[in-house]
Amino acid sequence: MEYSEVYEAWLHSPKIDAETKDEIKSLLNDEKELKHRFGSYLKFGTAGLRAKMGAGTNRMNIYTVAHVTEGVAQFIRSLGDASMARGVVIAYDNRNNSALFARRAAEVLAHSGIRAYLFDGVRPTPELSFAVRYLNCQAGINITASHNPKEYNGYKLYGSDGSQPTEESIASIRTFVDDIDILEDVPITDPQNGLIRSIGNEIDLAFLDAVYGEAINPDVVKQASDTLSVVYTPLFGAGAKFVPEIMRRIGLNKIFTVDEQMIHDGNFPGLLKPNPEYPASFELGIKLAEKVNSDLIIATDPDADRVGVMAKGRDGVFKTISGNQMGSLLLNYILTALQEKGDLPSDAYAVKTIVTTEMAQVICEHFGIKLHNVLTGFKFISEVIRKHEESGTGTFILGFEESYGYLKGLHARDKDSVVTSMLICEMAAYYHLRGMTLLDALDELFEIYGYFNEDTSEIYEDTPDGHEKIAAMMDTLRNHVPDKIGDSSVVSISDYLSGTVRDIKSGSVTPTNLPLSNVVCFRTAAGNNVIARPSGTEPKIKFYVLARGDKRETSLNAVAACKRTLEDILSLEHGSLKK
Repeated sequence: MEYSEVYEAWLHSPKIDAETKDEIKSLLNDEKELKHRFGSYLKFGTAGLRAKMGAGTNRMNIYTVAHVTEGVAQFIRSLGDASMARGVVIAYDNRNNSALFARRAAEVLAHSGIRAYLFDGVRPTPELSFAVRYLNCQAGINITASHNPKEYNGYKLYGSDGSQPTEESIASIRTFVDDIDILEDVPITDPQNGLIRSIGNEIDLAFLDAVYGEAINPDVVKQASDTLSVVYTPLFGAGAKFVPEIMRRIGLNKIFTVDEQMIHDGNFPGLLKPNPEYPASFELGIKLAEKVNSDLIIATDPDADRVGVMAKGRDGVFKTISGNQMGSLLLNYILTALQEKGDLPSDAYAVKTIVTTEMAQVICEHFGIKLHNVLTGFKFISEVIRKHEESGTGTFILGFEESYGYLKGLHARDKDSVVTSMLICEMAAYYHLRGMTLLDALDELFEIYGYFNEDTSEIYEDTPDGHEKIAAMMDTLRNHVPDKIGDSSVVSISDYLSGTVRDIKSGSVTPTNLPLSNVVCFRTAAGNNVIARPSGTEPKIKFYVLARGDKRETSLNAVAACKRTLEDILSLEHGSLKK
């Protein structure tokens, strides 16, 4: 069906509300926008659905939410009565329309005879993952767009183990969704069959107990509690209740919150993006930290799965600790603390993604533990955990990715800023008692393991032909392999879409041994990696440079040189690839 036929159907359908029809009518003279909104349907990406809110089949609204949920409902019904009886737990963040979308999803499930456990307010993503396992549900749904701007919302789906589904499950759900007419086949009535159940406090307490159980040495926090101070901001999101509470539980006394950002506001006033990866998100936190003489600033994103940190240097200036650096700090601290207590398991293992710092490999080698490398997306980290559980081998230590996502523990199967914030405070206390800041601790890692430096850049193409532009960039990278990237020869190219690693010198081809994914990685003789991948949930392409050197300056120069080569390959102006 042509896009013009689709929007005409929406305009004349009795199932579409008047406000939505008015929005469509306001676009009738903008053919490009109408094609963008009605020319396709939202598809599951790396972490579900994510799009701008508004009218259209390619936008987040109550109709597209209901459409996908009907597909999920039919998938669960196909599994049998036992799966339907287990039900689905639904959470949502503070974004505009999140509560509305969550309620709509619950109604669709209940209409299909599937029990829906609906949280009574805003909750963190990791608690949703925990709740799936705690309630023994068949699936979970979380309405969130994570750290995206206020115009966006999203829909994350979770399987019965609390992790995001495998591609095989997603493909099955897509088949059901594709066979459903968004206007004719989706129920619109609010069921009165008693299958929607409100949940809240019981799950909160169980979740916090599980998180607290992951503390390694809370005594160090109590010892440092009179002098160590932390500023916290949830960036208007779901961490407001849980992060300060877990800090108090481990004995931290000096907790200061950015009160302006402790409220649930989906407009994120003062923030272009509520993203703890961006220093701009810490502006109010820095002002408060300077006022109260704090040691750390911790920020979590709206759905409280990601966490970012700024630490005060010896010069009194707050500096960002990157996602890669924090992952390395946490990994080293956890292994050190367990070793000092004599509790480091002989079968310990950690997991990271292929776009995450290679310092993790060196740390794991130092402690003699296994490190697994997986594709981008926390579901791949969860898959490693699941396989170890099924085989009854291995003790999970930490999973993390460069985009500020970390998990310690088996209580959840997604990144968890609550448990991570607790561990960051414990780690800060550990170094504080040694007269060190986290920045000092990072310098110590560089001295021990070598200088690793990483950089992430992205290009947004939020236009009707954006996907074609991104595809063209990926084709260019695959078809124009450079002799050098930066000042170092390219020795191999890993194409995860074909599942192959090609050695440049010998021409030999070996398998990646990972699932197929649209990712390209160049490796140089100096041990640097340059990686490109389109986002699975947003209209953008991301670039990662992972560099190392014997000195800090060497690694920084390598990052800059690699980015210039990327810009040359893609015919971009130098300096175009910025964070």
